[in-house]
Amino acid sequence: MATAFKPDETFRDDYRYGNSDAAILRFPFPFGEDSYMYGVNMEPHSRSGSGIGTGEAFSVAFDVDEHYVGECAERAQALALEPGRCLVLPHMREAEWDTLELIMESLAADYPDQFTLERNGLDWVWTNRPLGLHQAFRFGDATTLPHPPFEYIVRQAQGDFTLQDQRDGTLYIDGGIATTPADWSLAFDVGMTFHEWHGPVPLAHQAGVFDRALQYLMRVRYGHPARRLNWTMTINPRLDTSPENYPIWGPDRASLTPENIGSQLYLRVELQSFFRLPRSNALLFGIRTYLASIDDLTRVPKWGARLHRVIRDLHPDIAGYKGLTRYHDMLVAHLARFDDGAPIAPGIAPDLSALPG
Repeated sequence: MATAFKPDETFRDDYRYGNSDAAILRFPFPFGEDSYMYGVNMEPHSRSGSGIGTGEAFSVAFDVDEHYVGECAERAQALALEPGRCLVLPHMREAEWDTLELIMESLAADYPDQFTLERNGLDWVWTNRPLGLHQAFRFGDATTLPHPPFEYIVRQAQGDFTLQDQRDGTLYIDGGIATTPADWSLAFDVGMTFHEWHGPVPLAHQAGVFDRALQYLMRVRYGHPARRLNWTMTINPRLDTSPENYPIWGPDRASLTPENIGSQLYLRVELQSFFRLPRSNALLFGIRTYLASIDDLTRVPKWGARLHRVIRDLHPDIAGYKGLTRYHDMLVAHLARFDDGAPIAPGIAPDLSALPG
């Protein structure tokens, strides 16, 4: 699978970021209907999964796209500034090696032109061509890697990850990396239970969404991962919207105007994936973030019209939680021009093979 990477992209400061036409068409647009309310909305994370969508982003275990090199550089920069963004509790060491094996095997199988894994017993050799890495190491011996095994491999993957230990009838966040978080903090959440982590989400608890989601996740089996989509909005293509750095990115919310909202406001979609790990029995929770500006999305007529209807009719509590309250009416007015009121086909696919000029 040939991918033209964009190594000079940035996700802070000067924001040198953009989506090609191909990246827009493969974007995991999260709205399959004209309205939105919280739901469990999980499905098998398989090439043949139905319901959420089809296409490149859904057809592999860990998606690699044109932003891969730039996002890995952003992660390295974030960790250099704040090493505590990667944290794994001591009892999760076996889960670290599980994660390394899963990601290496998956990338090598799905992108053999970019990644290679050679194994001779416990002596492994890993090659990452996009990042120029070639590493011989002994599986199970952390001293043979330049970073602990979990950190080593997630530095080479897009999106954030948490390691969740299953015990006492629930899941505990006992490790992870969060350099691309949508306003949550690993340092604050580590050690929390599943319900404690999701405590701030409005309406969903009363509807029993998280009770059902927890039961589903605790039944995820090895070799049968699951996935779902989540979304929010962000100003500028900034991946790191952590609470710790709110003074840096928070003021951006006041920068939107009717003239710049199309180019500066981004739909931020998380393709969340859940993998049962074989030795530790932990759950690896992947949170892969995709960014597309409103201008990008409205190039797809179906998406522009549907986004207008979803945002227009969004429950006020959800709009507040998603950070939309300040600019909700401005966004609805902007999107209205892309909605002629005609019925929209169900599903999230763009229903286009090429974007209009």
